[in-house]
Amino acid sequence: MSQTLLVRRTLRGATALRGGRPWRPTPYQVFGFLFWLVMTLAYWRVPLCCDAGQHAAVVERLKSHLLRPRHPMADLPGAGSPYYSPYAVAQGAFARLTGLGGWEVVKLAGPLNLLVLLTGLGRFVRVLTPRQWALVLALAAMTLLWGTDRAWWSGYLGLMSMTGNLGYPSAFAIGLTFWAWALTGARARGGARGLGGQVGLGALYGLILLVHPITSVAAVLGAVALVAGWRRRWSAAAAGRWAASGAAALLVAVCWPYFDVFALAGNGSVDAMHRTLYLNLGGHFGLALLLGLPALWLRTRRRPDVDSGSGSGSGSGSWRDPLVLMFALDCLVVAYGWVSGHYTYGRILGLTLVPLQFALAVELAAPRPWPDWRKALAGAAAVGACVGFLTVQAGAVVPRSLDPVGFAQPPRWPTYEWAARHIGPGEVVITDGYYAVHAIAGYGPNLAAPAWPDPALDERERLRRVADVRAYLAPTSTRAERTAVARRHQVRWLLLTRWHPVPEEAVVVAWSERTGEVLARVG
Repeated sequence: MSQTLLVRRTLRGATALRGGRPWRPTPYQVFGFLFWLVMTLAYWRVPLCCDAGQHAAVVERLKSHLLRPRHPMADLPGAGSPYYSPYAVAQGAFARLTGLGGWEVVKLAGPLNLLVLLTGLGRFVRVLTPRQWALVLALAAMTLLWGTDRAWWSGYLGLMSMTGNLGYPSAFAIGLTFWAWALTGARARGGARGLGGQVGLGALYGLILLVHPITSVAAVLGAVALVAGWRRRWSAAAAGRWAASGAAALLVAVCWPYFDVFALAGNGSVDAMHRTLYLNLGGHFGLALLLGLPALWLRTRRRPDVDSGSGSGSGSGSWRDPLVLMFALDCLVVAYGWVSGHYTYGRILGLTLVPLQFALAVELAAPRPWPDWRKALAGAAAVGACVGFLTVQAGAVVPRSLDPVGFAQPPRWPTYEWAARHIGPGEVVITDGYYAVHAIAGYGPNLAAPAWPDPALDERERLRRVADVRAYLAPTSTRAERTAVARRHQVRWLLLTRWHPVPEEAVVVAWSERTGEVLARVG
């Protein structure tokens, strides 16, 4: 009778307690954590600007009335406003529990959104390939390979843009999109078949739709590409499971009580302001196109399942590769936005670059030895990353005090805490300042005329209010005309730039040493 000799390795320290090998972080865990730390500090060092005032105002309204919030920026009903998403409601509840203001909550949301984004990116790239360095390269490509002109917009994931928009719902929605794509890709390849998982996946897409509707367009296109590219055989049961995902997504969207997300499909109130997205596409996205298109083309020349990391990836060509399909579908929607005049669809341009950037990352993570063409592609990618960093992105992470070159820095808008401390919550303000009109509502006051269109407010009414404000601020306005406007909109405060004279009936309360703006009481 034979005996089996068991040889046990000597275990020391903490390893002995666990009974296994010591844990070692992956390259992506190391670089991902360093990236999270650096970008969090970069995001926190720059004053919030641009759309942040709108999102801070949303938090303030929900903090005051969580179930029935008023319009984000005006003393008007807020029912039907798409800004009151599950993400915003969670922020409002957090603000009520902690007593924090809207600006503080938006600032704190940045690191959380970045964590969701980084973990989602890691999961999605692992579905594309097991090559560990592909995750690191995908992060580098996503943040550096854009263009040589600054592309600053919500949903754009370059380093420079991240310093301003990490706290926005779009960043959170993109992180959820990466998670949804990872789960969709795994199921499309046959990794899981449970109905409960399919329903949960559909609910995730429904949540993305509510948090940031335009991002959900790219999310659904990506899901279609993954399923169409990797699902080879269909059965009635498989079709039923995917139908259950779609039904769950619709159910989640329909049940949300704050607004009707499907009513946004025909709303064109914000199309005009998005036309600029289609201008200077080469300057904004040239590096990604120049370097990503060859990598994407290579994926059409081989089988989609070759990216297992086991070889160079030679094989028969396939246009069914998910990244190829994803890029093609995104381009069709972007083109539709231009042709139809619904320029809001251009908001998915940031996610349209993802297939290009990730395809390049997967290609450059291939094991060595490399053929000459891959070496040339790697060299071009390195040069492109340096060009993108030095021309656009460097100022996001290099403070002016440590900058020997003079990189372009993120915008530094003034804050209005000095004025907000005098204005009661909900009191109405008229302002002639560009920064003030975008920021002051984030502290709790209302504007006589909202700065942005909102489906919750008839655009004709908003334009009438804008006309009233212009009439009030006109140099030729009389005291009687100003009094009529102030009474009509219950105006209590004026926040005026140093170029605008203070009306005779107003009393100056405070002023800013930085901008020279004046806060005056009326009424």
